[in-house]
Amino acid sequence: MSHHEFKLASELERDSIWLADWPLCQLRVQNDANYPWFVLIPRRLDMVEIIDLSATERQQLWHESMHLSTFLKVEFQAKKLNVAALGNMVPQLHLHHIVRYENDSAWPAPVWGKVPARAYSETALQQLKQKLALLTSPS
Repeated sequence: MSHHEFKLASELERDSIWLADWPLCQLRVQNDANYPWFVLIPRRLDMVEIIDLSATERQQLWHESMHLSTFLKVEFQAKKLNVAALGNMVPQLHLHHIVRYENDSAWPAPVWGKVPARAYSETALQQLKQKLALLTSPS
């Protein structure tokens, strides 16, 4: 299946910023400066659940998720990483990776609906991208 036909859900397009295309997933950051919050979206058509991916793609998703998680834990000194595939509002398969700290606005509760999203300033976004410049694409 060609991933040229891949179309990002409009909500993901609206609420997040493109960072990179990895072998399977598009890596994006939620436009919410309350938390370092990243999303991996497999570039495949009509995927809703992780089980909808082929066995090879599932393995690659896990590989990319571990690659991102390892980087986030170290570079952002995460107290905890929240990794979740919810998709109740946006059925397109996407995997959240949220860096959590004991002093963040939602701790210890999940981040959903706790505080309004705070858009990144251009400066903050540039700083984030500089930090992520060290993050290489997984093979």
